[in-house]
Amino acid sequence: MPILEVNNICKTFGHTQVLRHINLSLEKGQALSIIGSSGSGKTTLLRCLNFLERPDQGVIRVNGETLFDADDPSTQSEAAIRRKRLRFGLVFQSFHLFPQYTALENVMLARKLLAAEQPDFKARKREILEEIEAQANLLLSQMGLSNRASNYPHQLSGGQCQRVAIARALALHPDILCFDEPTSALDPELTGEVLRVIRDLAKQNTTMIIVTHEMTFARDVADHVIFMDEGVIVEQGDPAQVFEHPEEERTKQFLSHYKQG
Repeated sequence: MPILEVNNICKTFGHTQVLRHINLSLEKGQALSIIGSSGSGKTTLLRCLNFLERPDQGVIRVNGETLFDADDPSTQSEAAIRRKRLRFGLVFQSFHLFPQYTALENVMLARKLLAAEQPDFKARKREILEEIEAQANLLLSQMGLSNRASNYPHQLSGGQCQRVAIARALALHPDILCFDEPTSALDPELTGEVLRVIRDLAKQNTTMIIVTHEMTFARDVADHVIFMDEGVIVEQGDPAQVFEHPEEERTKQFLSHYKQG
């Protein structure tokens, strides 16, 4: 059974249909790259999967559980959406770190808020917080940021901030880790350090969806590639097929432009 099943997702803003009948699936441990021109619907699809936007039509399932069904109001309550959003971790383009918190506190924050809702939190508060801090420190270490745990975002480079954001997303142990153009806000010399972290996650069989304009990276890191244009999936397949032997004319045009650039 696929870890993710997306069936017939549609999304409209005003009179503009941004997503049109999107169908895809993802196996556990796979990395999926989504490529396409700006405005093709890539980010909107990612936001729908994370319930930052609600599809007008379609079904989203994770591990066989229906997280969203446009025809079933019981899947659309605020409480249900808040809980199900935790199944996905999202790393934004521009980090979205809280400036008043250190790197360590940024990674810990969501876990602490969730822990405080547990019935045994008061009785086990010290133990629980120590465990959350230890896990956050371990994640920062994996990101190569052990010596930056007490730094605030303004004391970090863009690449370091993005690695903190990745650690924060991983802290919630999501089923699927999503990246929305994770290097687009970075200077070229900082891009490589973030891409190396994502490559390492791929080697660890982390299930990921990566929206990116980094074509070489998309080809190298992904098990499966989707090319989107005007809100539809034009072509999909393994990286060698999509990048080296595209079948659709629109895919060929897009990749030709990329190669020329």
